Amino acid sequence: MAGPLTRRCLLVLPAVLACLLFTLPAPACPFCTMQGLTLTGDVDQASMVVVGTLTNAKLTSADAQEGTTDLVIESVVKKHEIIDGKKVVTLPKYIPGEDKKYKFLVFCDVFKGKIDPYRGVAVKADCDVASYVEGALKVKDKKPAERLAYFFKYLDSPEIEVSNDAYKEFGNADYKDYKDMAKDLPAETLAKWLKDQNTPAFRYGLYASMLGHCGKPEHAKLLRAMLDDPEKKLVTGADGILAGYILLEPKDGWDYLRSILKDEKKEFTQRYAALRAARFFHDSRSDVIPHDDVTAAVALLLDESDIADLAIEDLRKWGCWNMTEQVLALYGKKSHDVPIIRRSILRFALSARDLNADGSVNAAKPNPKAAAFVAELRKKDKEMVESAEELLRLETTPVTPPAPKPGEPRTGGGK
Repeated sequence: MAGPLTRRCLLVLPAVLACLLFTLPAPACPFCTMQGLTLTGDVDQASMVVVGTLTNAKLTSADAQEGTTDLVIESVVKKHEIIDGKKVVTLPKYIPGEDKKYKFLVFCDVFKGKIDPYRGVAVKADCDVASYVEGALKVKDKKPAERLAYFFKYLDSPEIEVSNDAYKEFGNADYKDYKDMAKDLPAETLAKWLKDQNTPAFRYGLYASMLGHCGKPEHAKLLRAMLDDPEKKLVTGADGILAGYILLEPKDGWDYLRSILKDEKKEFTQRYAALRAARFFHDSRSDVIPHDDVTAAVALLLDESDIADLAIEDLRKWGCWNMTEQVLALYGKKSHDVPIIRRSILRFALSARDLNADGSVNAAKPNPKAAAFVAELRKKDKEMVESAEELLRLETTPVTPPAPKPGEPRTGGGK
């Protein structure tokens, strides 16, 4: 039977791998689960973007499913001279299944005088997707708050492609981009979305965190009810609900979060959500919950073997060297004697070894407890220590993104 650490890996391993394999800094909403290329970004990269219906699909090779399909142009989002004066263009792809209920937003490259469609987004026939994208392009270079105010209006669009794209715009944004704007959002609208059974659970985090900026006491009660709801307290987005609750009721909310962190009997997903919310207040809102209160709360997890390594890593990144003795004491403890925790303790010791309490480097006078711990462990497992040292060096080495190759397709809509 899988142990608690094995089970929890199914929840957090994808995020850990993403951090290890892609170390370039990128802005991201702390409570959103959907990021990536938006329709606006795809328009930038395309040579041509049109909206229309598909018809007259013809096969030229039945075995390879090769052929052509006519695109009846309804509107042009991004113009290219190759379609000047045309109402219909023939795409070099066989796309069967003509359906009057849908139309398509089609992204194309143009190469050597030929149209090459590389992405098609199906929307309902009555959806004015062209207006949405055109509006998005108009605010593309505006200040983040102004841009996000535009996309907020489309978060409840009946067209899922538009709604998800608007959500993704928030997902790609940094918290500071919507922090001030959220104060002026309609609280009742956000509350309505949170109460709506049709609202996808993965959106709770964003909506609840924004409600925390503009809500009233009754909205704090709504968020607390969601946290106490057996069906909602374990869903993706619980960290954002916690954050929103704490923003509206700092004392009661923070006591509630601490009660989760210190209760090892709580589901891992609950404690992990509470940890993520604590990270948010440490990194972004120390004006609400002071750093010392956050680190003290996170330290409650050190005795919980299924999550201790995550807490140790946060304390290391935050430079909590005053906890060195407490962290090192976990090494070899029966409940914590697994590779992932041993490595996290070693990383903490390596980072603390040459640093003062204020985080400044002091190689001449290393932290004696951490230095002694590392020296002793090096005698027992030199390879493990050297491997950890190398990973730490990589962590602090700036990564330069590769330069685009000449002629690389879709790098800004080149023709």
